[in-house]
Order: sequence, then structure tokens, then C-alpha cells
Amino acid sequence: MTVFGHSSGGGFLAGKQVFPVDCEAEVSQRLLEASHCNDLKSALDCISDRFVDVNFVGAVCLKVRKAELSCCDESANEVRVEYEEFKTDVTALFLAVHAGSVTLVRKLLRPNFLWFPLLLNQINHSMTQIISYVHFILWAYHSIGADVNQKLFRGFATTAAVREGHLEILEILVKAGASQPACEEALLEASYHGRARHVELLMESDLIRPHIAVHSLVTACCRGFMDVVDALIKCKLFCKQSAMCKLEQIWGLVNLLNESLYALYLAKLACHFDIIAVAYLQCGVDANATDRVLLQSYKPSLHTNVDCTALVAAVVSRQISVAGARTDIKVQLGAWSWDTASGEEFRVGAGLAEPYAITWCAVEYFEHSGAILHMLLQVVSPNTPHYGRTLLHHAILCGNIGAVNVVLGCGAHAEAPVKTTQKTMFRPIHMAARLGLSTILQCLIDYGCDMNSMTDTGETALMICVKYKREESLKVLATAGADFGLVNIAGQSALSIAGSSQWSLGFQQAVLDVIRAGIVPKSSNVSIFSPLMFIARLGDIQALKALIGQAEIDLDHQDDKGFSAVMVTAMEGHVEAFRLLVYAGADVKLCNKSGETAITLSGFNRNRDLFEKVMLEFAIEKGNRNGGGFYALHCAARRGDLDAARLLVHIGYDINFPDGDGYTPLMLAAREGHGSMCELLISYGARCDLRNAKGETALSLATKNGGAKNDAIRVIMDELARKLVLSGDLVLKHRKGGKGSPHSKVIKMVEATGVLRWGNSSRRNVICREVEVGPSLSFNRLRQRKGDAGEPGVFRVVTTKNKEVHFVCEGGFEKAELWVRGIKLVTREAIFGIEKVET
Repeated sequence: MTVFGHSSGGGFLAGKQVFPVDCEAEVSQRLLEASHCNDLKSALDCISDRFVDVNFVGAVCLKVRKAELSCCDESANEVRVEYEEFKTDVTALFLAVHAGSVTLVRKLLRPNFLWFPLLLNQINHSMTQIISYVHFILWAYHSIGADVNQKLFRGFATTAAVREGHLEILEILVKAGASQPACEEALLEASYHGRARHVELLMESDLIRPHIAVHSLVTACCRGFMDVVDALIKCKLFCKQSAMCKLEQIWGLVNLLNESLYALYLAKLACHFDIIAVAYLQCGVDANATDRVLLQSYKPSLHTNVDCTALVAAVVSRQISVAGARTDIKVQLGAWSWDTASGEEFRVGAGLAEPYAITWCAVEYFEHSGAILHMLLQVVSPNTPHYGRTLLHHAILCGNIGAVNVVLGCGAHAEAPVKTTQKTMFRPIHMAARLGLSTILQCLIDYGCDMNSMTDTGETALMICVKYKREESLKVLATAGADFGLVNIAGQSALSIAGSSQWSLGFQQAVLDVIRAGIVPKSSNVSIFSPLMFIARLGDIQALKALIGQAEIDLDHQDDKGFSAVMVTAMEGHVEAFRLLVYAGADVKLCNKSGETAITLSGFNRNRDLFEKVMLEFAIEKGNRNGGGFYALHCAARRGDLDAARLLVHIGYDINFPDGDGYTPLMLAAREGHGSMCELLISYGARCDLRNAKGETALSLATKNGGAKNDAIRVIMDELARKLVLSGDLVLKHRKGGKGSPHSKVIKMVEATGVLRWGNSSRRNVICREVEVGPSLSFNRLRQRKGDAGEPGVFRVVTTKNKEVHFVCEGGFEKAELWVRGIKLVTREAIFGIEKVET
């Protein structure tokens, strides 16, 4: 109704502005606002107003519950509840339901007797709704007329009741005549929010069609609402006896309603008793029915609408599966496909692969606890083939260690081969190796898988790891004892494959890590692969220490070319590895097929001096005299290492012992020009007169390798000269300054006094003031007269008494030089003292 109002008194209108007032809209809006604020008193006042429209639609800001599905990695999808606020169209009933005001809801509802004939006409067409219509008639006497089936943007009032969890209000709405669409939408909402008791109530209303119930079931499975799933499946509804009890309730309602009109309608209901019973018997949800629903998964990525059963939805969503559902179904949700001829795999994307069994789906969409897959495998064999593969192959292809564990634990064959039309053969362990799945490899090994089984090309899992550069997988296999000594059909080993695949460094690092951890790689053929030789070539000290002392390691093993580990370290220049092997007892005397030893091989290396130092230290410490072709004292002499030479001599090394080439330590020291070393060796008794196989002496070697600048020449010459004059020799002595005939005399120096003597008389024991090679001028003139001037080997001395004496020695000029040198040296030492080298 519309009335007119004006701003002040006076006559009718009195010239004032008149404006219409819509009483119905105004009071209806106030009812809306009171319902929104849950102001029951104001709402009831508005309801009592005869102008109110309880079905008035207005806009308010409403805070609504929202349940969003969130995907997790290998965990069950989670439902996250949030509240969002937005402006939307509502009615007073919708707001009262949303707020949970039972009293207000009851007051807002009222009968509409014009509906009864319509209801009666529908009885013949939809007998499943009879009971709800009876409830509606009962509630009609206590309500004022709000439309329970009015649909808004946010759904029906029943939808709001379910969404906000108001069970009592939902029951009121159902009894007040909620329609089939309203109840079905409410059921779907209940499956979104996990309202199990609401589901039970709605299912008992007998207004839910089967496909809606199935959709709710699948949705609840996706969200993990097991109480909802149970309510939907276990709601077998009623047998004929239950239907009879319900009919008795109807007759009770008839007695309450004295109006003949309602009695007439209810009497007609009674004629359809059998139909009611059958309807109750036919109600319930088929767990094996399919429905199109949005399936979501994080891993593998999936977000698509799929026709599936509740069981499939539960598996993909990682929820506990539905009891009693069929498992002999095919699902097209896979992300992997493969060539049945060659066995090659392709990732095609989730939902694009060929249909497979539900167990395969449970593997690909594996739930981390394994409960779903384990339950399925209680009734389905894990060894059932699918395009030449078993469930274990698929679990490996998906890279899921949890699924592999469950499948193997349920009896899957760990050695089951992949079958192809081209007779390509490979096993689960080969797949895991190729894909680099180290944890799955370990799992297969733990279940007794043969690590050394071969593919049709003769490749083992170890070779495959190397071929595809799978370092961690290689470590797992090496640690578990995979054989490095095997070869494939082409004759390639894991080591040679690493080289041809340009992955030598990665292979080396993996093997090193294994050995450093204390594991010795297994090799059935050390000529193919020897852990010791492998580490020797690398020169890794930590790994070498781990190998030395292991029972299965032979330090002196020689390969097919005769090389031992210590030879390899010498050849490669690994000084510290060489030291470690030598001190561990490796035999340096071994020769390869070319006759080379570790010592000779080290001589070709730029680190030769360092290798010699190692052997020198070893000889000093262990006293290993001239062992393995290494001559420690000779080495110390050649290097000029005085301290080492002293130590070696003190522990008993022979000072004049020749090496393999006939050189004595003094010869080597002289050749290198080490004068101090020569002095030291001579002081210990080294002989200067010894010759090698080439006839060389220490002096000739010193002269050849340095000439006059070689300090060793001076030392050796002094020693030769001293030894000559102190031991004495037969010479010719000229008498009377050369006038007389020469006669033989044995002359020598007395070391303590520095006296030159050739007889016992004082005249024959002289101290030399001068001594020179060659004759004096007067002596030379006299001898010219006699015809023997220029005789070689002549030297003269001048005594302190100024007497000149000439001698002739055998050996010519060089021997004469030694006499002169020796006489001077001994005389000087006698006068000034001997400067001895510290020993």
C-alpha cells in the first residue's frame, strides 16, 4: 500500500509538497535489517505489521563461510575454511537461517493453502515426496508464510542452513516443504563443508535423486569427509516395515488436522502405501556409480573435470578410499605412456595416458602413508601386467620410493622384466639406475634384487648409472657391492663407459667417496677394474689409506702390463701416494714388462727429487739398504744431502758400494760437483781410485761435468795427492843438481811433521819451502848436455836450507802434479793444522 505524507499541518495539502510512502517496502526493509542484526524483537514487530512482505529481497553485506580445497604433495588434500564478506541479495528467512535464529525462522514460515491442490496433483507423479508434503502441512499451521524455496544468489535457505551448520533449522525447513532442488543443493553444500548429520537428514527426506547423491559422494571423497561418505553409503534408508511406521505417522497427522480438505489429501496418500515402501527401499547411494567432478592434485599436476567413481576421487585426492567399492575399474588419469615395442617412456601429462587400473592410479597419486595403496593391494595383485609392465615398474617410473616400498611389501616381484615386442629386456633395477633414483635403488637392493643382472645388451645397473651420469645411484650400487669387473656385450666396463661418456671426473668422485667411506668397490676381475690401481692413478691419499690394510687388497698386484700401484704413483707423479705405498710395504723392486721399476719410472718424472727424498727418508727410517734398486747413500751423495749421508753411513751403509751402473757415492757427488759431500765421503773412507764399468773415476767424472769450477775436483785432487805422498812411491832422484846419474828412491811425507823423507839421515829428511812441477833452468841445461832434458814427471823441491832436489816420477806430468800438490798440502797442514770436515 502507498500513502501520502506532508511536512506540516494546515488545510488539505495546504500548498505543501506531498510525497508517496511505500509502507510495504519500508517495513519489509526494516524486517530485513532486524533479521540481519538478529534483533528478534524488532523482527517480530515487523512480522506483525500487516504491510510486511516476508519474501522481500534486499541487499546486505554478508559474511559467508567458504570451504576451499588445497592440494598437498603426497598428502591428503585439505579443506581450508575461510570467511568472505560481500554484498548480496537476501530475504529475511535467508538471514534468519544464516544467523541461526530458530525462533525467527519458525515465525517467518506460513502456509499457502493454494498449494494443496498442486501437491495433490503431484502425488501421482512423485510419490517419493509425500512425507515431506505431510510435514509441510503440519508446519503450515505454525508459520506466517515465508517462501522456503525462494532461491537467491547464495542459494536456498536450506543451503545457508547447511553452510553455517544449523541442523535444527535445516530440519524445520525440510518439514516446512523444502523442494527437491533446495534439498539437493543443500546436500551438495553439505558435501563441500563436511556436514554429516545434515547429509543424513537430507537423505531421509527422500528428495535426493541418485545422481545428486553420487555427486555428493564423489565430492566428499575428494575432500576427505569420511563421516559424510559413511552417511551417504550407509543410508540404506528403510525397508517396508519402516515405511509402514512412517505411514502411521501420516495417519496421526490426519487426526490432528480436522479440516476435511487436508484429510482428503492424506487419505489419497494412504492409497500409495506400497509405492512409498518401494521408494524407501530404492533409496541409497551406489558407491560404484560415476559422476563428473573436478579432480585436483599437486603432484602430479592435475586440475580437470573427470567422470569417475568415489574410489577414484579418494585415490587422486589422497583420501582414505570408500569401503565396498569395486576395484576392477580402469582410470584415465595417468601422466606416463610408453612404447610397447622399445620400452621407451614418455611423459604425456596427467590424464592423457592410456587407461589403467585403480592400483596404478594409487601409485601415481600416492598418499604418503601408503594406506590407500596397501588396502587396494589386498584385493588386487601387484604383478598384474599392463602393456608389458607391472605395478612396480610404474612406481619406479613415477619416482616414488613410498609406493615402491608398499608394492614390494605386498609381494611384487623385484626381478620382473619389462616385456616388449622387440624383445628389449630390462628389469626394475635397470629402470631405477637409468632414472637416477638412488633411494629406490637401495630399496630394491634391500628386497634382494640382483645388482649385477644384465639387460639384453649386457649392461648392469652400474654401467647404466655411469652411462646416464647418475652419481648418487652409482654410490648406492658401489656401496652395496655391485661388480665393477663386468663388461657388456661390446666389451665395455663401467670405467671405460665413463671415459666414452665424458664423465670420468664424476665417476672418479663417486668411487672416491665410496672408498673414503671405508667401502672397497667389488671387482670380480681386477684386470678390468682394480680399486687400488684406480686410486693410485688419482693419487688420493684419504682413499688410499682406506684401501691399505684391507684383506682383499694386494699392494703388489700387477696389471696386464706389469704395472703395480707404486709404479703408477711414481709414473703419475703422486709423491705422497708413493710415500704411503712404500711405507705400507709395497715392493719397489718389481719390474713391469718393459723392465722398469718404480724407482726408474720416478726418474722420468719432474718430481724425481721428491720421490728420491721419500725413498731416502724411508731408507733412513727403516734401514732398507739398497732395496728395490734404490741406493740411499748414492741418492744422498748425488743430492748433496750431508745430513742424510751421515745418518746412512752411521747405520752401516757401505761407503764404496757401487750402484747398478757401477757408480760409488763419491763418483755421483763428484759428478754433481758437491765438494762438501766429497769431503764428507772421503772422511768416511771413500776411495777416489775406484772405477766404474766405463772406466771412469770420481776425478774424471768431476772434470767432465764442470771443469775447473767444480769444487769436487779440488777435494778429490787433494785426497789423491795426500794419499800419494803419505803412502810414498818409488821415484828417481837426481844427484848434484843434475850432474850425476839419477837413482831410485822411495819418498814419502811424514804427516805429523810435514817432513819429506827418502832416507834415514837428516839430509834425507827435509822440510820443503817450495815445490814445483818441472825442472829448474840450471837443471834443464845440465840434462840437455846429457841428452835427457824434458823428461816427463819431473818435479823439484827447495828445502828450508835452500837446497834444491829434483825427482822424476812415473805417470808423467799428472803424477808430478799430484806429488807437488800433496807435498804442499801435508806441509801446510803440519804447519797450520788440518781443517777436517765435521763428522
